[in-house]
Amino acid sequence: MKMDLMSGYKGVVGLVFGNENSSNEDRYVERLLDRINNGKLPDDRRNAITELQAVVSENKAFQLAFGAMGFPIMLGVLKEERNDVEMVRGALETLVSALTPINHPKGPSNEVQPDLMNTDLLSREEESIPLLLSLLEEDDFYVRYYTLQILTALLSNSRQRLQETILTIPRGITRLMDMLMDREVIRNEALLLLTHLTREAEEIQKIVVFEGAYEKIFSIIREEGNSDGGVVVQDCLELLNNLIRSNVSNQVLLRETIGFDSLILILKLRGSSYSFTQQKTINLLSALETIKLLLKGGSEADPGKDANKQKNKTALVQKKVLDSMLILGVESQWVPVAVRCAALRCIGDLIAGDSKNLDLLASKVLGEEPQAEPALNSILRIILRSSSMQEFIAADDVFKNFCEKNADGQAMLASTLIPQPYSINRSFHEEDVHMSFGSMLLHGLTLGENDGDLETCSRAASVLSHILKDNLQCKERVLRIEIEAPMQSLGAAEPLMHRMVKYLALASSMKSKDGKSNPSGNSYAQAIILKLLVTWIADCPNAVHCFLDARPHLTYLLELVSNLSETVCIRGFAAVVLGECVIYNKSTDSGKDAFAIVDIISQKIGLSSYFLKFDEMHKSFVFANVGSSLTHRSFSRSSAASMADIQDVDENDLSEKKNTDDPILTTILDSYFVNFVKRLEENIREQIVEVYSRPKTQVTVVPEEIEQKRGESDGEYIKRLKAFVEKQHSEIQDLVIRNGTLAEDLAKTGSSFQSEQRVSGGMDRVQIETLRRDLQEASKRLELLKAEKAKIESEATMYQNLAGKMESDLQSLSDAYNSLEQSNLQLENEVKALRGEGPSTFPDVEAIKAEAREEALKESEGELNDLLVCLGQEQSKVDRLSARLLELGEDVDQLLDGIGDDAGAAEDVEDEDDD
Repeated sequence: MKMDLMSGYKGVVGLVFGNENSSNEDRYVERLLDRINNGKLPDDRRNAITELQAVVSENKAFQLAFGAMGFPIMLGVLKEERNDVEMVRGALETLVSALTPINHPKGPSNEVQPDLMNTDLLSREEESIPLLLSLLEEDDFYVRYYTLQILTALLSNSRQRLQETILTIPRGITRLMDMLMDREVIRNEALLLLTHLTREAEEIQKIVVFEGAYEKIFSIIREEGNSDGGVVVQDCLELLNNLIRSNVSNQVLLRETIGFDSLILILKLRGSSYSFTQQKTINLLSALETIKLLLKGGSEADPGKDANKQKNKTALVQKKVLDSMLILGVESQWVPVAVRCAALRCIGDLIAGDSKNLDLLASKVLGEEPQAEPALNSILRIILRSSSMQEFIAADDVFKNFCEKNADGQAMLASTLIPQPYSINRSFHEEDVHMSFGSMLLHGLTLGENDGDLETCSRAASVLSHILKDNLQCKERVLRIEIEAPMQSLGAAEPLMHRMVKYLALASSMKSKDGKSNPSGNSYAQAIILKLLVTWIADCPNAVHCFLDARPHLTYLLELVSNLSETVCIRGFAAVVLGECVIYNKSTDSGKDAFAIVDIISQKIGLSSYFLKFDEMHKSFVFANVGSSLTHRSFSRSSAASMADIQDVDENDLSEKKNTDDPILTTILDSYFVNFVKRLEENIREQIVEVYSRPKTQVTVVPEEIEQKRGESDGEYIKRLKAFVEKQHSEIQDLVIRNGTLAEDLAKTGSSFQSEQRVSGGMDRVQIETLRRDLQEASKRLELLKAEKAKIESEATMYQNLAGKMESDLQSLSDAYNSLEQSNLQLENEVKALRGEGPSTFPDVEAIKAEAREEALKESEGELNDLLVCLGQEQSKVDRLSARLLELGEDVDQLLDGIGDDAGAAEDVEDEDDD
């Protein structure tokens, strides 16, 4: 029977690979399988299985041929010949070869992969998984080893199917967990198997934890040497991360059973701290990922996530995890960049939204006297000096989380912003750990003035934006800071905001000279400085006043918005700053008030073109991908195959995304800022429409009509003034309506216009707007008339229906009244007749009875006739149905038999009940 099944697969290799001679492989594999299945001599069968394993491990054609017809026979050997260890070993080793990819020179991209096909075929065999799990209890080392390799291969390619199957097998996971206590080679294979098995399988994760996974994992890590261990430590940490990822209950068990001591121990550096192998780096990254998962708390959908996250933070801080993070991320200069970045991100997650941890970080001092300095100063130094963009982003994230809803912390940092003499600031590159946080930040803001490198300036601007975010007191304080010029001959001191606008213009001019993005950082310096201005001006009228104090600022901003050579985000951010100068403008000075700003925007840019900048910005690559470029990935064996994978965390990936805006902006800008800009845009549109719709409050030209003429009486003068005022009022109202309509139309249709074509003739524009307004008014009037007509028709129909109903009711009442009158007249006549006959006359009772009997008889005869007619009709129906049933071959008499008896019996029962 089995050989008949195998013969059906003949030529399968030729069909798949398109090779005419490939049927030779089919026939060869078929002969070997026949010897294994039907051979009489044990040695011959063992030789056949050895030969089969050899050819399957070396040739894809043999792999495919074996997969088509060999699995039933191999499973039969495993099931029926358990006592023959050599045959079982050979069968298992052949299965391993059939599921292992063969590395040959690259073929066509659509070439069939036999190992994947074989994995799918074997996983679909009903008895394969229970049979393989049962082999784990065998005493032979190689039987257990090959079995684990087969299960790992199946899980690599058909994970979900195997996860579902293993859950249904009694003690299936228990047998796998027992392998962790086996010999080292078996233990390592079991680790790999469990790593695959526990991915995205919450039920399996819980079972594995209850089987004592945590104790076994950390026991193996200690035996291997913690972070100094080999790839086994990495596998253990990957399994641990699978168990706690998005799983609150498993995190609780880890915290409350064995605690976090063993985890913190992995993060501690031993021996030569400057010696970092690739494997040690990966091990530390895996341990830091564990910390990150604990600080996340669990799945977003889990209601217990926030409480669990807070408990994890508390427990980790008690174990002094912050000290370990600061050593890895800040203090140790020999730690690889990837590890420093991961540690800094963990610090940011640890302090986010936790006031105690915020204070703890603010109080930390690194180093030893006399070189000791606050931890925040050290982190700022990393931001300003690091050559790695990813390290800058990670350190900047620490300050973002430190300042988030932390007004006291922001005020503390802002209080240190005290300008120093220019001569003192020149020594910034020297290791001056005694420089205050504010002095270091202010010098970083002005460092690029001479050398033309604005990268440090933009990084410092990013930190300053966090300090000013949603804190009016800090904004007002920083507004009062004035920066000295490098030389007295270059002018007096100027506000810090003016200096930032100057650097913004400098970055733009440097980029236009180069004609392309500057790798030193000027390519994104504009965006970060504009982000600072957006944050600074928000809800701060004094900041608007300071910005508009210098007339060139507004002119430059207008040029930046309309400059098509700038990127979409730069134009959009500049438009937001302009809009803030309108909505937060409290000035009453002519030329600086909100009306003047809107008027300039309308004249220089055009409202439709201005509003279009917001729509372009929202559709840009940067806004669509904010926060998505730094997706955190785990370091498995496949993702950490080379050091390049972890050297600078996805920086290459960012450079490959082609877009006019620097892709690094997707990591610098956060979702909060993007949502803040979207809210600002709505307010800007509404405010500009409102400002544009109302006239100026001041009249600068006095018309001659309001002056009293010679010889004009006071009464005539007052009457003429009244007429003039009424005329002016009418004209003003008309202009207000026109401006409001135009502004609303431009605000709504701004996204549909690609650019505003300015009309050279003012008269043509007036005529076009007049015609448009007339057309709109006519359309509105027509719609009103249509609505009024429909309403009148509806009312007319309703009244017609009501009149008809009333007429019908009236007719019914009239008929009823006439009937009553006739009945009354008849009764009166009868009464008169009875009175005329006298009291001695009595009606003939017998005659009345006879008359009543005769009428009843007539009525019963009529009812009997009606009954006979109905019976006749029913009889005709019965006859028709009987004829039809006879045509269909039914026995009518048999169907009707007993119907009358049932009816009679029912009547008898009723009679008995009546008795």
